[in-house]
Amino acid sequence: MDARLNLFGNPLVARSLKHIASAGKVLSDSTLPAATQELVKLRASQINGCGFCTDMHTKEAAHAGETATRLNLVAAWREATVFTDAERAALELAEQGTRIADAAGGVTDEAWADAAKHYDEEQLGALVLAIALINTFNRMNVIVQQPAGDYQPGQFG
Repeated sequence: MDARLNLFGNPLVARSLKHIASAGKVLSDSTLPAATQELVKLRASQINGCGFCTDMHTKEAAHAGETATRLNLVAAWREATVFTDAERAALELAEQGTRIADAAGGVTDEAWADAAKHYDEEQLGALVLAIALINTFNRMNVIVQQPAGDYQPGQFG
């Protein structure tokens, strides 16, 4: 299976991806815990049906030491006992931020307030950036039907 368009082989897209990736570098240098970043990216990717990003962020999280139990339960985080209150708040924000079109009001005040109880201003900014960036990557990969399964940890880093 091949993608409809080679994102890295297309000069316009490749130039744009460099800029998007540099925003991701800023995110990785933030004080938002790396585990939280990966959980948020994984959950948004699951919601968006992005196989490539689901594969990538599952493998990156596992490579960084995340447990299989937690990774396997991200899609059912509300019923799982393995996530902290802060991670739950981040996952809720990620879900609502990803499903903006499904909710007339967008992200609820309650979801924002819950996240703000656990994260400072920089970390809240990092959460917003992480959610926006992963949704951008998800949409690009879904549109071109980027194949999943062959990602290797660190492949783009």
